[in-house]
Amino acid sequence: MQMQLPLFPSTTRLLSPTWGVFEKDDSVYYLHNGTPVYTHLKSDICTYRFVTGSLVLNKSCTAKSLGDVFGVGAYNFRRYSKQLEQKGAESFYGTNDRRGKCHIMTPEKIQIAQQEIDSGSSQCKAAKKIGVSESAIRYHIRKGTIKKK
Repeated sequence: MQMQLPLFPSTTRLLSPTWGVFEKDDSVYYLHNGTPVYTHLKSDICTYRFVTGSLVLNKSCTAKSLGDVFGVGAYNFRRYSKQLEQKGAESFYGTNDRRGKCHIMTPEKIQIAQQEIDSGSSQCKAAKKIGVSESAIRYHIRKGTIKKK
């Protein structure tokens, strides 16, 4: 899917009385009183999120002014700021390890469910004990990660 937003300005646009931003040669520059402070490639979304989140977190500019300049909703910048405050800068650059893994049935929960099934409990009781739906238990039985007697 082709990225359409944010739209980086080709000439300097002010984010606040002292902060500005512009794009030149596939790089985006963030200026403070005319001096470049941050820069990233136009295609580097992780750094874009980090920089805009830090600008909002440090109260250098508002989420609304960023939204007006980039054509993106102000809520996004508040979310980036909150992520930076709570999880730190590494959260923008880490890999998303959830792909292909079940987030409901962790290995610990599968082990507890297997013990419950082995002890003669029903799928429903096992599901209630570990706090998942019965269909999650049935799925893992069909998949073979939980063995039924």
